[in-house]
Amino acid sequence: MNTSTKYDVIIIGGSNAGLSAAMSLGRALKRVLIIDSGLPCNRQTPHSHNFITHDGWRPAEIQEVAKNEVLSYDTVQWLAGTVSGVTGYNQNFEVEVAGHSAAISAKKLLFATGIKDLMPNIPSFAQCWGISVIHCPYCHGYEYRGQATGILMNNEHTADFARFIQNWTTKLTLFTNGPSKLTPEQTQAVLNRNIGIIETQITSIDHTNGQLTQLRLADGSTHSLNALYARVPFEQHCLIPEQLGCKLTAEGYLEVTDQKRTTVPGIFAAGDNTSPMRSVAAAVGAGNLAGAMIAHELINEQ
Repeated sequence: MNTSTKYDVIIIGGSNAGLSAAMSLGRALKRVLIIDSGLPCNRQTPHSHNFITHDGWRPAEIQEVAKNEVLSYDTVQWLAGTVSGVTGYNQNFEVEVAGHSAAISAKKLLFATGIKDLMPNIPSFAQCWGISVIHCPYCHGYEYRGQATGILMNNEHTADFARFIQNWTTKLTLFTNGPSKLTPEQTQAVLNRNIGIIETQITSIDHTNGQLTQLRLADGSTHSLNALYARVPFEQHCLIPEQLGCKLTAEGYLEVTDQKRTTVPGIFAAGDNTSPMRSVAAAVGAGNLAGAMIAHELINEQ
């Protein structure tokens, strides 16, 4: 990498959205630098699904193939590292990378940095996350179809989500992990669908290499399961966009237009940091669009 080069675009985050954007930009003859820390959120997920041509591949395999394809474009470069700071404005951004003395300049920025899941204080929950403790039925539901499944959830959306998951399995139990917040009507609706409700607190998860076998509860009982759906809170994996003035939505995602522009001129965002649609296919599509829109803006500003 030549740090004296002023890039057209620096992409922060080199997973699916970032790589997809880089391909669009590389094919538009734009000088691109991808900076990646090497810690994608799906790094312990064994298989990626619902992505045509790559169904069942390991996420790391998809990213390796994508990286090789993207770096075949001679205007696209890669830097392994963590961005520590950004200053500047549209057409004149300076990006600092931990361990590098010189800042790197770019006309535009794309943040494809994802989100950070905030795990509950349940032993072994994190070790099972993305393997048998799962968030998305479109990504994982087929593999656990018809199997004993739990839902760890306790809010106003719980009853609707439980009904939704019954599409994949009728062997379903709702764990509220404490006193239920469901209304009497919601509780009855869940029970009417033969979904059990357990309010006892979960104390730990038994598993083998991330594949859960049972939940241990505070009253000493256990509950055998093959899978557990959980909707955990999150925060932005990278706080720099907020520091630069990029607005967040009420849900905590970076606010973007249909063209993936943030609220700060010259800064774009794509992928999990902008949308609850957390899948490889969605990230690739968002990155592809972001790359095209950035190229369009660069061409118009020439």
